[in-house]
Amino acid sequence: MSDSKPEFDAKIAAQVARKLKAQRAGTPGAWFGLGMFGTIGWSVAVPTLLGALLGAWADKHHAGPPSWTLALLAAGLVLGCANAWYWIAQQNAAINHDPGPDSDE
Repeated sequence: MSDSKPEFDAKIAAQVARKLKAQRAGTPGAWFGLGMFGTIGWSVAVPTLLGALLGAWADKHHAGPPSWTLALLAAGLVLGCANAWYWIAQQNAAINHDPGPDSDE
């Protein structure tokens, strides 16, 4: 049980440091949240729409049994979701990264 105490203390210290950093930085406003929401939405919508447009063009010029519109729309949606997931993971890593008071960052 004594082995987990230093680990627990380190987690608590990291949480306290993040809270103090957030208090110093201030609370982001509603516009910041709307901007984040919009960025994530566009990162999904743009590849989806581009996939649908490219698929419609392919269906028009290369008619056949596979529906290129549906296939490329789905591919664009998957690509957009992966893009949004990557972007959110990067933002989460930036939020949780706390270099400490002695760092040059």
